[in-house]
Parts: sequence; C-alpha cells; structure tokens
Amino acid sequence: MATLKEIKQRITSIKNTQKITKAMKMVAAAKMRRAQENMFAARPYATKIKELIHRLVPNVENLDSPFLAQRPEEKVLLVVIAGDRGLCGGFNTNVIRAAVNEVKAHAGKQVSIVAVGKKSVDYFRKRNFDLVERKEGFFNHLEYAHSESITRFATKAFLSGEADVVKLIYNEFRSVAIQRPVISQLLPMRVEQEEVGVVESLYEPDQETLLKSLLPRHIGVQVWQALLESFAAEQASRMVAMENATENASELIRGLTLEYNKARQAAITTEILEIVGGAEALKNG
Repeated sequence: MATLKEIKQRITSIKNTQKITKAMKMVAAAKMRRAQENMFAARPYATKIKELIHRLVPNVENLDSPFLAQRPEEKVLLVVIAGDRGLCGGFNTNVIRAAVNEVKAHAGKQVSIVAVGKKSVDYFRKRNFDLVERKEGFFNHLEYAHSESITRFATKAFLSGEADVVKLIYNEFRSVAIQRPVISQLLPMRVEQEEVGVVESLYEPDQETLLKSLLPRHIGVQVWQALLESFAAEQASRMVAMENATENASELIRGLTLEYNKARQAAITTEILEIVGGAEALKNG
C-alpha cells in the first residue's frame, strides 16, 4: 500500500498536469475560433468558383485544358495533410489511416506521397512509402503562400505526367466534436453535370478564356480550403482531448484524495491504539 507521502506526491503531480491540460484547452479554443473564422470566410469563395466552373465547362465546345485531361490511373499522388503536433485525440491517426487505406486500394500502382504536417512527414518517412515531398512547421503561421507551394508541386507532377491523378486527404471540420477524414480528387478536375445551372449569363471575356483563368485558381483554392479545414479540425480535436484529460485528472485527484484520507485515518487510528496500548501497559506495570 502506498504511503501518505507517496499519495500526496501523486496528487500534486496530477494537479500540475491538470493545470497544463487546462491551459492547452484554452489555447486550442482561442486558435480554433480564429481558424473557424478563416475557414468560414473562405468557404463561400471556394463554393462559388466551383459552381461557376461547373456551369461554364459544358458550354465550351472542344475545351482543351490539361487540368481536365483524364488518363489511366497508373501513377497516383496523395497529398496527406496532418498536424505538426500531437495531443489532439485521433486527429492525426484518422487521416493517416485513411491515407494508408487509399494506398492499399491502389495496390499494384505507383503511389507517391506529399506529406503535409510533421506527424504526416514522420509517419511516411519512417515507413516504406514513396515520400516525394514534405511540408511542415507552418500551421501556427498559416498563409496562402503555403497552399501555393503545395499546389505548384502537385500541378507540376500532374502536367508533367509524373502523376495521373492527385488526391487530397485531410480532416474536414464538421463541428467541434466531429472531424471527418476526407479524400478529394484535386486533379484531373471533375465536372459534375447535374450541378450545372440553367441561368443565362453574359461573360466578359469569353467563356473559354475565363475558364482557363479559373481552373488553376480553383486548384489553389481547394488546397487552401483543405489546409484551413484541417487546422480548424486539429484545434477542435485538441480542445476536446484536453478537456477530457482535465476531467480525467479531476477523477484521479478525487480518488487519490479519498485514498489519502482513508490512509491518514488509518494511521491516526493506529497511533491512538498504540498510545492507549502503551498507557494500559504502564498502568498494569
């Protein structure tokens, strides 16, 4: 049985840990609010540019765009976006598991990885994966330039024929409690005919020129949106994880305090019995 001193030391240690988890929860909550604002601000632009492209593509005959070129999927490039840090529940594990399953789904084909985030880089670097590019250490100061760097690499790989298809794998922010791994095809771009509107519009310049300008921009916006979604999801996951850790620490402290009080009461009872026993011995002696 642990001594009173050992129990007291454990209580003090857990209380110190609880202070850290509580502080981390508050920091994650503040970062999540800012990340949410950026993410929600970018969503309407990403949605509208996608709708416009889906409306224009069917109206342009013989559109010659390399971003729409369909090829047999023999070479696959996966852009896997995780976090730079841990202590965020299953956030990193879930997106890496989704990426590994996607690699297995393309068994027999050439699959290469662009790892974004330190956790993604560390996982694929230490295992037998074809890691062709790594991006890490920028989530605390996330800027559009970071997405441009990823977009340039992915676009170059696709246009040069080094990749027949490029897919984004990241955690989508659904709510504070729910972050869902998503696999989204970046290249070649898919145009879903059922989403095309019937609104008559006038375009300046002509539709083909407009499309050739919008297509590469849309690719960059998709990568930027994935980074924003992933960062917001990471902070939400960390906030929930640290809240659970803080509550677990409280439960441990309550249990150890009860154990400490029982042990202290037992020690006092033992001392009283020893004193009474000694007094009786003196009396009888």
